[in-house]
Amino acid sequence: MIDLRRVRELWLRSDVTVRDLPLALLLVATSLLPSFRGYETQVGDLPARPFDALALVVLALECFPLAVRRRWPAVCLILVSLAFTVAELRSYHMVAGTALPIALLSAGAHLERHRRAMMVGLSAAYALLAVTLDRFGSTEGPEGFVTFYLALAGTWGIGSWWRSSRAADAERRRRVAEATRDAERARIARELHDVVSHHVTAMVVQAEAARYLTAAPARLEETLGAVTDAGRRAITDLRHMLDLLNPDHDTGPHQDTDQGTGQDADAGMPSVADLHALVEQTRQAGQPVEFTEEGRPAETTGSAELVAFRVVQEALTNALKYAHGSRTAVGVRHGEKEITVEVSTDGTGSSAGSPGGSGRGLAGLRERVDALGGDFTADRRPDGGFVVRARIPTEGRP
Repeated sequence: MIDLRRVRELWLRSDVTVRDLPLALLLVATSLLPSFRGYETQVGDLPARPFDALALVVLALECFPLAVRRRWPAVCLILVSLAFTVAELRSYHMVAGTALPIALLSAGAHLERHRRAMMVGLSAAYALLAVTLDRFGSTEGPEGFVTFYLALAGTWGIGSWWRSSRAADAERRRRVAEATRDAERARIARELHDVVSHHVTAMVVQAEAARYLTAAPARLEETLGAVTDAGRRAITDLRHMLDLLNPDHDTGPHQDTDQGTGQDADAGMPSVADLHALVEQTRQAGQPVEFTEEGRPAETTGSAELVAFRVVQEALTNALKYAHGSRTAVGVRHGEKEITVEVSTDGTGSSAGSPGGSGRGLAGLRERVDALGGDFTADRRPDGGFVVRARIPTEGRP
């Protein structure tokens, strides 16, 4: 039994010339069959002449170039036009004359270069053919020649419209792909910022503090250990991100375990369940943090938990950078349809105040929250501190 799906796949994978050849063969066959006499495509209305050897040559030259009508549209159109001209001058009325509008349609759709020159040259050639046929005794009349020309021009126009539509569609696809690529780059940039910024900030703060602990070996060792743990967490999170970006990533049995935290490198993305570890890490970096959590996380929250975690992470990172040593309060409340996050920092630390910096982190948070239909604010407090608030819906947009 013939596998039609397999035949179709082989046909679609074959060269375009092979796929265009059957049309040429069909025109040859219909032109040779007596039952199709009287259905010719011709102009001039000269008395028909019986087929001879030259007619067979003209027939082949008129039909077989259609096999390359998409690969070499200019060559196809020129050969078919020459054969059509000879057929009309010799009064070989044949169905193969239909090859001319087909060649025009294909050229209009696929010809890339010298389109205007081709149009002008063919128009001049047609005018010369019409004058010659009229001198040969044609009864077509000016109206008939003009009508035939307009029909051919319309065929070219349809091909040109098809070409423009394909080009516009390709441009739309290119823009969509470019927008998608830019959005993905922005997403990766946000993830890298969130993953790296917090860990590296903690490492920098702890390393700065270690310079003043040379007289307290126990505290110095504890601080250096915290730096090491932060570095390992950063490596683990970066490895996880790179694995997600790798299309060949296999989430199978192989897992790389981080020695400092006991977390798998292939573990899932962080959520509000990881906030306790995040707060503890910030405390180890020397930031006094009070953490309160109300309610229970919903069973399905989509991306809301990840966004909530990133809001807290970025706010704590800014607290370490710009308000180190200031009292920081983290509050997370789980509602039925939303997660509310508030992180506030007093203005009593060594460098309390506006987080400053590039603003990329806060801008990224606002984009994340807006994408889920929530609200995000980051404002100064009257005492000189800073407060970050976010309302993140757990229902609605995924």
